[in-house]
Amino acid sequence: MGPPHTYWLTRFLVLRLLGLVYFVAFLSLAHQVLPLIGADGLLPAAPFLDRLATHFGSRRDAFLELPSLFWFDVSDRFIVAMADVGIVLSLLVLLGWANAIVMALLWALYLSFVHIGQDWYGYGWEIQLLETGFLAIFLCPLLDPRPFPGRPVPTPVVWLLRWLVFRIMLGAGLIKLRGDPCWRDFT
Repeated sequence: MGPPHTYWLTRFLVLRLLGLVYFVAFLSLAHQVLPLIGADGLLPAAPFLDRLATHFGSRRDAFLELPSLFWFDVSDRFIVAMADVGIVLSLLVLLGWANAIVMALLWALYLSFVHIGQDWYGYGWEIQLLETGFLAIFLCPLLDPRPFPGRPVPTPVVWLLRWLVFRIMLGAGLIKLRGDPCWRDFT
């Protein structure tokens, strides 16, 4: 019986590629967020948060239901600043500087945008990025940002990532079978 798998190369590649995906997502946000959910946007975030606070009874209760950094400040300047912070953090990950704290910050930032994004950020790929980003927090050591840390990847995280890939692949296949007669009829 050989040594246990450490998955060091897999961790290295997954984190760098996830950094790239986060970079593209936050770069897109930085350019589109104000016309979409800014103060003068198509679906402004501030009135949306006010409606949520009314619906849930208080801002605190609404925050507990839909956590977002934007409960504290929803100004256009803050929204753009958070997108810029996401760009910088994702570049750090892309360049090999990833630890659990950086990954958790990226996840929390993106979750904040998804929760205030209304119609613009409710698609399946946002949820998949959040799920992948959440699992990636546990791929990294808590504080060690080195690209090749000494500790192996926790086995439960490996299995959860496999389960995520399986669900994505199965879902993609089921959508094809459900949506198009050519796929459904195998023609």
